Amino acid sequence: MTTAYIVDAVRSAGGKRGGALAGWHPVDLGAAVLDGLVARTGIDPAAIEDVITGCVSQGGEQSFQVGRNIVLASILPESVPAVTIDRQCGSSQQAIQFAAQAIMSGTQDIVVANGVESMSRVPMGSTGALHAKEGMGIYKSPGLERKYPGILWSQFVGAEMISKKYGFDRAMLDAYALQSHQRAAAATEAGAFDAEIIPLEIETPDGTKMHTIDEGIRFDATLESIGAVKLLQEGGTVTAANASQICDGSSAVLIVSERALKEHGLTPIARIHNLTVTAGDPVVMLEEPLFATDRALQRAGMTISDIDLFEVNEAFAPVPLAWLQHTGGDPERLNVHGGAIALGHPLGASGTKLMATLVHALGRHGKKYGLQTMCEGGGIANVTIVERL
Repeated sequence: MTTAYIVDAVRSAGGKRGGALAGWHPVDLGAAVLDGLVARTGIDPAAIEDVITGCVSQGGEQSFQVGRNIVLASILPESVPAVTIDRQCGSSQQAIQFAAQAIMSGTQDIVVANGVESMSRVPMGSTGALHAKEGMGIYKSPGLERKYPGILWSQFVGAEMISKKYGFDRAMLDAYALQSHQRAAAATEAGAFDAEIIPLEIETPDGTKMHTIDEGIRFDATLESIGAVKLLQEGGTVTAANASQICDGSSAVLIVSERALKEHGLTPIARIHNLTVTAGDPVVMLEEPLFATDRALQRAGMTISDIDLFEVNEAFAPVPLAWLQHTGGDPERLNVHGGAIALGHPLGASGTKLMATLVHALGRHGKKYGLQTMCEGGGIANVTIVERL
């Protein structure tokens, strides 16, 4: 079986809702990051055989096959095809896995996995408004209602269920949230993200500038400021401060075969070691990364101690905390440069965004193996294990 290599992985710096990137049309945002990836790798744009784009809210400016529109707005020629996929928060992580599978099967040699989400311009849940018969634009078919009577799918409820199951109180979640901001702030100040961020031009009251710093990081965060944020559910544990931030962003990864490396003079920075996707309880929903990790490690013939760095998406603080408790992973290896609580979670772009952070963190810290996992709507989870070269 052919090996799938990562040549480079890049992302935009995150923008807050209504913030730095709100002026960017999502198609142009995706195209700018795609162009940045092509420029950095030196790959011939015409040699790219497919672009697989993750996007969750495929409506408004992100409708009509946003992946193809990104290609058309980019420096890639019209001859490069594209497809847009939705595996909820894991959409662009699944794009990585589809791209790697194409390489490993020998059917393609050069594929880009990318993702985009403008949560400012296409608000979360807006694509469900046409069918809104229950809260948050969620509509259950009669068949689903028969199987799951009276249940309203909610990630917020799922997060609270995880807190209760694993014994987390609000103080624990808030402490984790503070750590996320502190790590992200330290990484930013140390230049740890410089190697993965594609600068984007933005307009500010003081004129044009380049956007290079994740806008959601609270450099002055304290337990007191995080603790002052009200609960999302009375008697619960989850708040907006210990959950991921709404975010605008785009990211992209170039994945190629060994033949492409030789033919195009490319140097890989990592190889794909394992691809796993599993599904479980759609009600608790966010717990599946725990069990997907078990499966991935078993299939890879590895243990949790073999993995040097972990990227576990911080959709809600209970998720990485439960993952640590279940796997026995070293908390010092988890989200070492902060996570979505500080850096933002641009839904469909988060999978390739986390991969960009993971492979560059492995290089920066001189580590070898990295594991990335993402909780996804409907009780699904992806796990990708990579080896830094």
